[in-house]
Amino acid sequence: MIDPRYYGLIELLLVGAMAMGLGIWQLVSINRSIARDREKRSEDSAGHSVGEHRLDDR
Repeated sequence: MIDPRYYGLIELLLVGAMAMGLGIWQLVSINRSIARDREKRSEDSAGHSVGEHRLDDR
């Protein structure tokens, strides 16, 4: 059995690991979303600096 003095340390490690995992997962998810948006924007852009119009707008 584990010595009761270490219960707080074990809980701290478990909660810290879960919080770190959630943070990393969120970071990866946001980075993927940003990359997808950039790719979509580059496909839809008209190729000029303003980027307000699509290629078929005349």
